[in-house]
Amino acid sequence: MYQPVISGSGVFTPEQVITNDELVATFNAYADKYNAENAEAIAAGELEEKAHSSSEFIVAASGIHQRYVMDKTGVLDPDVMHPLLRQRSDDEPGIMAEMALDACNKALAKAGKTAADIDLVIVAASNLERAYPAVAIEVQQLLGANGFAFDMNVACSSATFGIQTASDMIRAGSVRAALVVNPEICSGHLEWRDRDCHFIFGDVCTATVLERKEDTTVPHFEVVSTRCLTQFSNNIRNNNGFLRRSRPDGVADRRDMQFMQNGRKVFKEVLPIVSKHILSHIEAEGVKPDQLKRLWLHQANKAMNDFIGKKVLGRVPDPGEQPNILQDYANTSSAGSIITFAKHSDDIADGELGVICSFGAGYSVGSVLLKRSIPDA
Repeated sequence: MYQPVISGSGVFTPEQVITNDELVATFNAYADKYNAENAEAIAAGELEEKAHSSSEFIVAASGIHQRYVMDKTGVLDPDVMHPLLRQRSDDEPGIMAEMALDACNKALAKAGKTAADIDLVIVAASNLERAYPAVAIEVQQLLGANGFAFDMNVACSSATFGIQTASDMIRAGSVRAALVVNPEICSGHLEWRDRDCHFIFGDVCTATVLERKEDTTVPHFEVVSTRCLTQFSNNIRNNNGFLRRSRPDGVADRRDMQFMQNGRKVFKEVLPIVSKHILSHIEAEGVKPDQLKRLWLHQANKAMNDFIGKKVLGRVPDPGEQPNILQDYANTSSAGSIITFAKHSDDIADGELGVICSFGAGYSVGSVLLKRSIPDA
C-alpha cells in the first residue's frame, strides 16, 4: 500500500467578472420587459408579476458579491440571459479542456511535476460539455499525459469523490500520479431569469495533483483518509439530458432543463448531514475537532458554511479557520472547496490537519482528511 498525497493545486479564473449591480440591472430590465409584455395576463391573475432583484438581497441571501464567467455579454443582455460561447469545430480543443489545461499546468508546476509523470486524469464536474468522448481523455491528450482518463459526475461533490477515487488507485498501486480536474461552466446551466437563483453561480476550473508520498519532494498534504456519502433527493435537480427529444414535452428551454433547487429544504436537510459526516469521519480517525487547523468547505452559501463550521468545531470559527471565497467566485459547484484549499493552505504548518468537504445534489457529501507534511530542506 502506498501513501497518497496532494502535492499541487491550480485554479483557472476567467477574465470576465459580473458584479451584483450589473447582474441586478440586467435582471430588473428583463423583469420590466416581461411584465410589460404580459401585462394583461398578470392583471387577470393568469401570470405572476416578476419582482425586482437587488444587490442587498443577493448579499443577504448568499454572501456573494461578484462572479467570474466565461462570457458576460449574453448573460447581461436582457434579451438573451445566458452565456454566448462560440461554436467550436470537432478538431479544436473543447472549452472545458482549454480551461483544464491552465489549471493543470499550474497544479503540475506547484507539484514540481510534468504531464509525463501523470498516468491518470479524472475530469470530475457537475456538468460536462458532451456525453462522449470523455473530456478527461481530451485533457490527457492535450497535456501529453500517460495512462488513462475518465469523466465522473457527482454534482458539487465531484472533486472530493474524484480525490477519493485517485487516492484509492494510488494506495492500491495501479497508478503513481493523478490529476483530478474540475472544469465548471456553471453559467451554462443557471437560469439567469429566475430571481431566486440568478446570482448563485460562477465559472472556474481547479486541478489537484495526487501522487505517492515517496515520489514528492515538495511541501504536500498526506491524504489521511476519505469518506463519501450519497442520499437521493430531488431538491437539487437538472432534467436536461440526451433523452429530452424522445419525450412529448422535450422542448429545449423548459425551466427544469436548468438548475432547480428547493433552497429551504436543502438548507434544512443538508446541514445536519454534512456536520454529522465530518464529525464521524474525523472521529473514526481518532481526530478531535480542536485538532483541525482548517475547514475547506464547499462554497455555496456563507450562512451554510458558518453553520457547519460552528457545528464541527463546537464554537464560532476563528478568522481563517473556515475561509470563504464565494464572495468573489460565487458558487462554482465542485470547484469551490478546491479554490478555497488552493488559496488558503500554504500557511498550514507541518503535522497540522485540515478537512476538504463538499456537498450538494444527490444529496452527496465528500470529505478528505489531510495532514501537512513539509520535507526537510
